[in-house]
Amino acid sequence: MNFRDAKRDEPEINLIPFIDVLLVILIFLMLSTTYSRFTELQVALPTANAEKIKERTPEVIVAVSSDGRYSIKGQLVDGRSVEALTAALAAAAGGRQETMVVVSADALAAHQSVVNVLDAARRAGLVRLTFAAQAGGAAR
Repeated sequence: MNFRDAKRDEPEINLIPFIDVLLVILIFLMLSTTYSRFTELQVALPTANAEKIKERTPEVIVAVSSDGRYSIKGQLVDGRSVEALTAALAAAAGGRQETMVVVSADALAAHQSVVNVLDAARRAGLVRLTFAAQAGGAAR
């Protein structure tokens, strides 16, 4: 007498009721959620008056090459001394002390060459200086 069943039934997991319950919960959460912004900042932005045009300050662009040569407004400077650079900067500024000096140095230019431009600008009485940089990109 063999009371065992010859064929075993494998247990089956039915996922359909589980998915139905999850969808009902999801719909409930979507309907009951409030979309308030509690962390929003109240910012009063400034307004611009397009009628007022600020006069651009004159600028002198000084290019420093990787081998230490200088160019002011596209013209090569004779010599590499600070005195020659001072005279060329003073002539390019035309006696205007508010002239902006833009130093555009090569990435491989010697540090001393850039310092010479800063010293020449100080000697010429030009105190407004800035450096030109390339956006993005990696250094060589």
